[in-house]
Order: sequence, then structure tokens, then C-alpha cells
Amino acid sequence: MKAMIFAAGLGTRLRPLTNDRPKALVELDGRTLLEIALARLRDFDIREVVINVHHFADNLIAYLKAHDNFGMRIGVSREEVLLDTGGGLKNAAHFFLADSRAVEADEPIVVHNVDVLSTIDLERMAKAHTANKALATLAVQDRKTSRYLLFDERMRLCGRRIGDEATAEVVRPSRQVQPLAFAGIHLVSPRLLTKLTEDGSFSIIMSYLRLAHAEETIVGFRADEYYWRDLGRHDDLKQAAKDLKEQRLAKG
Repeated sequence: MKAMIFAAGLGTRLRPLTNDRPKALVELDGRTLLEIALARLRDFDIREVVINVHHFADNLIAYLKAHDNFGMRIGVSREEVLLDTGGGLKNAAHFFLADSRAVEADEPIVVHNVDVLSTIDLERMAKAHTANKALATLAVQDRKTSRYLLFDERMRLCGRRIGDEATAEVVRPSRQVQPLAFAGIHLVSPRLLTKLTEDGSFSIIMSYLRLAHAEETIVGFRADEYYWRDLGRHDDLKQAAKDLKEQRLAKG
């Protein structure tokens, strides 16, 4: 498999740490968030990665060069303006579509936020993705969040909810809906890249909802058993450092 790491964000919630560096170069227990994310991908024998960059882009590129790309083949997708997750993936699509063998084999692409720390089993997730012949597979958990994705009894995406139930947006009718939190880790088919018809800056979730409405196979992968933490805030970094010392990051 190949992968993309979203690392272009401004990291405003981590200021002042991001006043002079991209969020990807903020450190946790002596290692940058980017190094941790790359190490996770290497654990699953992923050696080809694209990273999108914007905020202090040159710093990140110099960091990769200084570390010899951590022994991986790494491409950089520059964004002159922030393109969000959907626009960022679309902007980097040529990195993946150029490999005709991977496209023909419908080899899934791992898409991973740089500020996510988890033990989610990407190999198991990839097997589920392939078995479902999915266009996209989203790692989701039953936990509190301000933004839920809604799934039916077959774990097909059918909507989203921001805030209370009155704000639910349903794109695929279902008798039973379960709200779950997105973990910032997903697997996408190369076929998805040709179906991103939105332009400019847009969220990949918007594309997923549109495609789910069109009866495309966008499914959830339950990841409740695995450790997961968003590293976008100072308190989260502190808790993750504590978890590392307490060895709570053993594989689930």
C-alpha cells in the first residue's frame, strides 16, 4: 500500500509551538508527530508516502531531507492555499494515479492525519476494505465528539450530525442509524480520486456524503478496541506523553 499524510494545517490550537514550525514538527516524547506517523506506516510495510505541506513548508521539507526521508520514498504536495482534506487529496491524486499497476489492482491508499496517534490495525482495516469492495473505509469509534458520522446496520455511511440530533443530515435513508466518531484515518480506492468532482478547498467528508447519496460504497471500520488520541491540543499532547510512559500504546 501507499499512503498520504495530511500535514498542511496551521496548527492554531498548538500555538505557540507552531509559531515557528508546522504542526507536523511538534514533538511528543522526543519525536516529531511526522516521525511517529511515518513509523506507524512503516510498521505495516508502507514505504511510499505523499505529504501535503503549507504552513512552514520549507521547514518540513528540510527536516525530511536531513533525515533521509526516514528510509522511505516520500513525495511532497505543496499547497499555496490550504485545500482542506478533500482538496488536499485531489491535489495529490497524480502521485497515486501515475502507478497504473496499483490503480488496476485497486490497491487501497492509507490517508492519515499527522496529528493522530493510534494503534489501529491498518492491515485488518485493509482486508475489510477489500472484502467490501469499498470506495472508502473510515476508521470510526463510539466516543463523544461534536461531529458524528451516521452509519446504518451494515456500516454504510448514511449521514452526519453536528451538535444535537436536530442537525442530522441524512444522505441514505436507514431504519437504524448509529452515530460514530471519525478517527482521522481512512483507506481509499484509487477509483475515489477520479470521483472527487469538487474544486478548490473542500472537506473529504463532503465528498463521502455526496458519494454515499449516490449509492457508492463508503463504509465504517469499527476501531473501538484500539488506542486513539487526537494530538491537536496541548492537553492531548500531555496525555499522550503520559500514556506512552504508562505503555498504554500496546497494539490492540
